[in-house]
Amino acid sequence: MSREAFLKYWEHEHGPRVAGHLKAIGCKKYVQVRSIEGNLAKKIAKSRGGQKPFDGVAELWFENQDQFIKHAITEHGMAAAKDLYKDEQKFIDMANSVIFLSEEQLVIEVN
Repeated sequence: MSREAFLKYWEHEHGPRVAGHLKAIGCKKYVQVRSIEGNLAKKIAKSRGGQKPFDGVAELWFENQDQFIKHAITEHGMAAAKDLYKDEQKFIDMANSVIFLSEEQLVIEVN
């Protein structure tokens, strides 16, 4: 799938599907972070010896781990996760996709 087709599907097809499941999975915020293309992005990636950049990263925000788990184990939560995974297989290179759970650790903030 081309980058353009990926971004279009991600925003206009998958995004609304996620929105329809937010309550079932206990998610309070869904963000699509799109990578920036161009020479600067390529130079930065090359300077760090990194891999080819991803097209984007999806962020699903939860109140805390307990809330995530509480919703994940419900019938509605499991059905939502199954539906979203099935849809993701249509447009995501699953073999090269990374998924991880994380929590913010604010180190410094400048206002």
